[in-house]
Amino acid sequence: MALQGPIPVGFDQVFPHGCYVVGEVEAVKDFDASTNGRFVQSRDKSTGELVWQVAVMDADPTVKPGQKTVAVKILAPVQPVPPAPMPGLPFTPVEFDHLTVTPYVNGTGRLAYSIKVRAMRAPRIGAAPAKNTATPAKDVA
Repeated sequence: MALQGPIPVGFDQVFPHGCYVVGEVEAVKDFDASTNGRFVQSRDKSTGELVWQVAVMDADPTVKPGQKTVAVKILAPVQPVPPAPMPGLPFTPVEFDHLTVTPYVNGTGRLAYSIKVRAMRAPRIGAAPAKNTATPAKDVA
């Protein structure tokens, strides 16, 4: 099969109604390397980049409430900074560049997706969606 590993997708395919930052950008723990109080940050198996994570809320009104918040993993050498808040909005709108999705079966036996990106930025007002030109990153176990 030609499809192996993460699948490159466009931001508008994953979040057609946009999304909002609802959590802090945090380092992802490498559970295999971390021991007894010693935290080791996860690295992407393909690129070696550090892995960060941020919770976002999907703005799609048809998404079920329990599925509105998703974790997005960011591959970056330093901790990414979310865009500045916009006056009058309770949450900060955000867009991601170079998205990949990796389907997997979660602990309950349901199909789920791991979302990885290479960059986080403020939404472009009135611009056409950016094309995804990323080389897919391998999913971190």
